This record gives sequence, structure tokens and C-alpha cells, in this order.
Amino acid sequence: MPALEALRLFDSGVLWRRAAHLNPLEVWSLAMKGVLSLVILTLLTALTGGALKTFWDIRLLLDHSVEVVLRQIIVNTLILLAIVEVFKTTVTYFREGRVKVTFIVDTILVVMLTEVISQWFKGGDWQALTVLCGIVLVLGIVRVMAVRWSPTLRAEPHDSVYHDLCNQGGSR
Repeated sequence: MPALEALRLFDSGVLWRRAAHLNPLEVWSLAMKGVLSLVILTLLTALTGGALKTFWDIRLLLDHSVEVVLRQIIVNTLILLAIVEVFKTTVTYFREGRVKVTFIVDTILVVMLTEVISQWFKGGDWQALTVLCGIVLVLGIVRVMAVRWSPTLRAEPHDSVYHDLCNQGGSR
């Protein structure tokens, strides 16, 4: 008898009635949570693999100079920090349903700093290095602006100082 009950669950009339009661936003939310769970799992796997590879690169001290090995470990560590920032952004989106600009800018800053350091280590072109440093400077300014004018920190109108002065004058 349980097999007959299971067959009844897939009856077209039953499926149609269930589909009519589905909320598209709930389906979207469940689908996004499923995809984000896979992204988080992928990021954790990449982070673990990267940490193991960075640890394994210490063995290069036997064959190469300390400077070369430490440069490689620094670049690998900065890339891992970029993955941590992406992970933090993904978890925040998973939890709050929105992305914070500061997390995205932090991720880009870490990636750009990694690129600056790797270009510097390679003895790259000074013009490319100057452009990268300019981008990092602009991103730093964007980061400060995102924190300064964050919508989560400001629950009052923009001209709250003027509003406060007007209220103080009216209460005398």
C-alpha cells in the first residue's frame, strides 16, 4: 500500500495543486541558498587546498633561496586572504540577503595588493606598478567612503545636524 500512496503523490492533479500554492520568492530563496551552499563548500575546499599548498611550499627552502620561497609564501597567503574575503561576502549574503560594499572592496583590495606585491617581486615595469598603486589608492578611498556613509550606520536623515539644531532651538 505505501507504493500506491507514493504513486498518488506524483499524480498530475496533486502536482498541479501543489505548484499553484508555491511562492516564487520562496522557491528563489531556497534555490539561492542551495547554490550559495555549494559556493561556500567550494570556497572552503579551495581555502583548505591553498593552505596545504602554502604549507607544502616550505619544503622549497631546501632547493631555493629563502627570499624566493618567502616571496612565494607571501603571495600564496595574500591569495588565501582574498578567498577568505570572498567567503565572508558569500556568508554575509547567505545570512542577510545582501552584499556589503565594504566586503567587496576589501576583496578587491587584497587581490590588487597581491598583484602589486607580485609585480614588485618580479621587478616589473614601474608604470604598471604605478597604475596598480593608483587603483589601490582609489579603492582605499572608496573603502573609507563606504564605511563613512554606510546605510547601516545612518538611521537619521542626511542633514541631521541641521535638524538637531532646529529641535534644540524650538525646545527653549
